[in-house]
Amino acid sequence: MPQIIFFTAVGVAAYVGYRAFVKEAERVTAKLRRAERQRANGTMGTLVKDPVTGEYRLAKD
Repeated sequence: MPQIIFFTAVGVAAYVGYRAFVKEAERVTAKLRRAERQRANGTMGTLVKDPVTGEYRLAKD
């Protein structure tokens, strides 16, 4: 019985770690793609509209 609990805990930890790794990889990939588009267009940043004030500001990474 302790082996089942141990391997279940290891499996859950591995799954959570994998999901965190994939989320971080997607975030970094999106940042790199955005930077590549900015270099291709010659822009200095990406503007994002603030829903409260309606003003455009530079996107924060």
